[in-house]
Amino acid sequence: MAYEQEKKYTVEDIYALPEGTRAELIDGDMYMLAAPGRTHQRILGSMYRKISDYIDVNNGSCEVDIAPFAVFLNEDDRTYVEPDISVVCDPSKLDERGCNGAPDWIVEIVSPGSKRMDYFTKLFKYRTAGVREYWIVDPEKEKVMVYLFDCGDASMYDFTDEIPVGIYDGDLKIKI
Repeated sequence: MAYEQEKKYTVEDIYALPEGTRAELIDGDMYMLAAPGRTHQRILGSMYRKISDYIDVNNGSCEVDIAPFAVFLNEDDRTYVEPDISVVCDPSKLDERGCNGAPDWIVEIVSPGSKRMDYFTKLFKYRTAGVREYWIVDPEKEKVMVYLFDCGDASMYDFTDEIPVGIYDGDLKIKI
């Protein structure tokens, strides 16, 4: 749900929100974030562990972060998102505030109130910002939509499938 759209917001407005209030900015439009449900959190925790373990075991240089983790997609102060999972392989993009620029891989877990944002608004924004791989995990449908923006490929998987991670050339496979 968008927040008072007569005004265009900036990152400063996000930081001025009351403690514990979460929101995202897309091109100056503010969207309030609802608290995630149990299913969302179980999927998030499981995926984070699998990705993190893979990076650790392979002595990888990428970093995996979970929401709330600030991602500043553009050089302006009008886009601020908190993807459920962000994998960043360029350490120069990382500082104490979060990620400055596009992560290599983003995972969004769909909640009832986030479908339009995840399937349309963020899909476009992530692609144009330079994200290499974007997963939309839909617990209600038990489907995962995988976009490999580098090669223009899109595939749909079931939760029972072993889904290859494109940024790792398929070496990492995740079953939801």
